[in-house]
Amino acid sequence: MATPLSADRLLSALRDEGLRVVEYRSWRTHNRNHKGPWGPVHGVMVHHTVTSGTEGSVALCYDGYAALPGPLCHGVIAKDGTVHLVGNGRANHAGLGDDDVLRAVIAEAPTLPPDNEANTDGNARFYGFEAINLGDGQDPWPAAQLDAIEKAAAAVCRAHGWTHRSVIGHLEWQPGKPDPRGFTMASMRSRIERRLARAPEGPAGPRYEPYPGAAFFTTGRRSAVITAMGRRLVAEGCSRYRIGPGPVWSDADRASYAAWQRKLGYSGGDADGIPGRSSWDALRVPNV
Repeated sequence: MATPLSADRLLSALRDEGLRVVEYRSWRTHNRNHKGPWGPVHGVMVHHTVTSGTEGSVALCYDGYAALPGPLCHGVIAKDGTVHLVGNGRANHAGLGDDDVLRAVIAEAPTLPPDNEANTDGNARFYGFEAINLGDGQDPWPAAQLDAIEKAAAAVCRAHGWTHRSVIGHLEWQPGKPDPRGFTMASMRSRIERRLARAPEGPAGPRYEPYPGAAFFTTGRRSAVITAMGRRLVAEGCSRYRIGPGPVWSDADRASYAAWQRKLGYSGGDADGIPGRSSWDALRVPNV
């Protein structure tokens, strides 16, 4: 039982565990808190998305759909092990589950009872991570992705002082749910137990912000990534700022980025000031 981590603390915990983390859109304020409580929290729940492809899966987990609005979890774990944060607060991921299971998680019991009831709101009590996988038993689980699931769960447990017994799968919570399919939660908990017995890896070496997609760069977008991008543009001699870069995407950011695109040799519509993947990767914006 614990007070939920703030956005900053969650981000730091994940990165301190050695994970590569992407802040997707307005994840810090994206939640379903107006629909019910968020906290106290008791554990971490692991899911699979039943989708393929990183971009579409992350967007779906952020937006949700008509019958189930997003966010559908707190973090999406891609095949390459990158964690995309999509929500901070109550998320539509756990649904109603078994109160006996919740009591066992709170007690960190060595075994879980069967999940044969759906009478308790799990969205209020669990962090949720969706791992990108079709869930058909055939879609592979790359080592990098399994490592990231282990690290993400361990990071949250470490931040709260929980053991590996505070981590469950959706299939252990809600009757009829199969996820995650393709590995056992017993084996994942064993991995998490071994990780928690060691000191955290700490942030990886030099890291750069992955390309967040063109849709990220819209008027009014606020992110530390934009400030870091602006500083790199200044360093590259492409500044079109009057008072210096800040966290809100602006016309000055777009003009400065267009100058960077022209410096790289782009012209016309390819130098419109909206970052593309190639020019973004070349800019090497430090991870924030």
